[in-house]
Amino acid sequence: MPLHPFLLAAALAIEAMAGYPDALYARVRHPVVWIGALIAQLDRALNHEGDGFARRKAFGALALLVLLLTVGGVAVAVAWLCRLLPFGWLLEAALASTLLAQRSLHEHVAAVPRGFAKNGLEGGRAAVAMIVGRNPATLDEPAVCRAAIESLAENFSDGIVAPAVWLLVGGLPGIALYKAINTADSMIGHRTPRHEAFGWAAARLDDLVNLPGSRLTALLLTVAARFTTGADPAEAWRSVRRDAHRHRSPNAGWPEAAMAGALDLRLGGPRVYGATRIEDVWLGGGRTAATPADIGRALALYRRACVVLGASALVLAVFG
Repeated sequence: MPLHPFLLAAALAIEAMAGYPDALYARVRHPVVWIGALIAQLDRALNHEGDGFARRKAFGALALLVLLLTVGGVAVAVAWLCRLLPFGWLLEAALASTLLAQRSLHEHVAAVPRGFAKNGLEGGRAAVAMIVGRNPATLDEPAVCRAAIESLAENFSDGIVAPAVWLLVGGLPGIALYKAINTADSMIGHRTPRHEAFGWAAARLDDLVNLPGSRLTALLLTVAARFTTGADPAEAWRSVRRDAHRHRSPNAGWPEAAMAGALDLRLGGPRVYGATRIEDVWLGGGRTAATPADIGRALALYRRACVVLGASALVLAVFG
């Protein structure tokens, strides 16, 4: 199967420069919103509380299959049409760029130190509540800062690197199918009474498709640390080797451990979602007392990791 490195490099460059314009979102929403609407419709139609666990699990797998056939079919047709047009590869890259999130992730995380600067702890809490699911009222300043940095690391993996991997492998259909799986996991892949059975297939498939991206993200952050003032690439890699596998997720521990080691922080640990306390492991061997300045350092590392990713795609396109 041919790879698509030039398509990837172009999509990364387009998204970094333009993001997803607000005017376009207001007019047509976003592809992930369309995918989410289909998932919600399948959830309503197939997930019935009166059904037994096994039946709901089977219907969840059926819903996932319908989702992938629909999204994949549309993406294959659109990619085929693009390739019939002069400079159609550029249109395909522009469409693929809508499924990457370099710019928006940076903006959302950078809003947290701005919130601290403007309104103190309450401003930081309000900003971090936009990007994490944990209860912001339980977070002091270091916990807010750690939450922002953890979200940056994890979303770098599943919002940028993993979709980039599947764009490289499968072009527009590859990245579209990845986003369908990832969106399904975020909507129905939870261990709640309604979704523990119905979302089982989505959660397991999401774990699988994120395996290569999470490992590559740890490597990108480690390499980027070599070019980031105050970051330690050797400690980033030591932290990955020591701690990544200890996380309850098979994937989230890799980017979080790399980020923690690079910045001399400890990330993870116990946290509260709603009224539920989750006892999670600590990653990294540094400080727990993260500050808004540490969010700025994490963003600097993230920007360089994005450059390394884009440059690698370009090198692969030219010399691969």
